Amino acid sequence: MINEQIRDKEVRVIGENGEQLGVMPVREAMRLADEAGLDLVKIAPTAKPPVCKIVDYGKFRYEQARKEKEAKKKQKTIEIKEIRLSPNIDSNDLNTKVNAARKFIGKGDKVKITLRFRGREMAHMANSKHILDDFAEALSDIAVVEKAPKVEGRSMTMFLTEKR
Repeated sequence: MINEQIRDKEVRVIGENGEQLGVMPVREAMRLADEAGLDLVKIAPTAKPPVCKIVDYGKFRYEQARKEKEAKKKQKTIEIKEIRLSPNIDSNDLNTKVNAARKFIGKGDKVKITLRFRGREMAHMANSKHILDDFAEALSDIAVVEKAPKVEGRSMTMFLTEKR
């Protein structure tokens, strides 16, 4: 809130150079802001009494937008990459998939390994769990199992993340 939007009786005022001006009525604070040719901006509405600062509102908004943009740059988004396998996968094909997962984990992404079953393969789900275990074992040097293999419908899934 700025200037006339502030409806509190008393506010704690901070000057344009960051110095404390104390608690005063809003009219007094508005007068000080007008004399300086600046705006009265409420920066801490939940405090008792609310804290207002005498600043140039346009510049204040610009600074806040810049700070938010900087904070956003420093965030890292973690993507989930999926690797699909079938129960009758050959060892060389499995190694290719392991290398792909190694690359994803190296970039900092999570990897979802899905073992998909079709038709008669559904009857032998338990025998195929070793494929996911082998996959996790092959990546044990750089990754840990975040979610253990779990059957969901026609597939068995497992999540791997980077070791901390």
